[in-house]
Amino acid sequence: MRQTLTKSAAAAAALFAVAMPAPALSGAAEGDIVRIEVLDGGLTPRGTHLGALRITLQPGWKTYWRAPGDAGIPPSFSWRGARNVGELSIIWPAPEVFLTSGYRTIGYHDQLVLPVEITPETPGKPVRLKGRMQLGVCKDVCVPAELEFDHQLDSSAGRHPAIAAAMASRPWTAKEAGVRAASCSLHPTQYGMTVTARISMPSAGGEEIAVIEPGNPRLFAGETSTRREGGQLVAETEFLPADGNSYAIDRSKLRITVLGKNHAVDIQGCSAG
Repeated sequence: MRQTLTKSAAAAAALFAVAMPAPALSGAAEGDIVRIEVLDGGLTPRGTHLGALRITLQPGWKTYWRAPGDAGIPPSFSWRGARNVGELSIIWPAPEVFLTSGYRTIGYHDQLVLPVEITPETPGKPVRLKGRMQLGVCKDVCVPAELEFDHQLDSSAGRHPAIAAAMASRPWTAKEAGVRAASCSLHPTQYGMTVTARISMPSAGGEEIAVIEPGNPRLFAGETSTRREGGQLVAETEFLPADGNSYAIDRSKLRITVLGKNHAVDIQGCSAG
């Protein structure tokens, strides 16, 4: 099972060996392959601020989802310099599945709008969204990019169509998708832990691909195998410790995303099974 981790690391290294690390640029990667801007969405009925990071790629280029697959590089964020930000949550639109050098990767092509909802520390005062995003972008080759952004959100802004479209394309909740039950069984392996999820749910359409996230940054998740057994979707993956130490797995923290032809489904936690 250690070979799975080695294979993934080797694949990522091979993808990024074609380019030297990109410098930190304000708003755009070298050659304008990818650009970033902050969109204003105004205030929500709850009094939170709604904005978005719009990542625009040159035609044919793609970037990765938060769980990028066997050979992808997950995006990371720094919010250093942000002001009056109490809580911040990112709403991820449903991603696509790609094949990259024979490996399954998960992400977006051409453009990604990431809605960001912010609860200010001090209501009524301006919110400044500042930071940087590190991501991988791929076409025939893959290159790393680091993009900076700095924008004071406009609380008087109205509904932004791009933010609304991104919010509408988020995965369905378990309730919306008709998930009746989700249970997870755990089995120790030589190097980690196998997690088998059994989800009672209607089909999401076509070939269904599930992704199980550990909810613990110290755990590495391998590729998830997915199959149908009647009304149940069965998904299985192995979690491996990133630093060689053992860690407990909290079923309530597991996050299962099912990607189907018709829609995606976001399932938060599972019971023992």
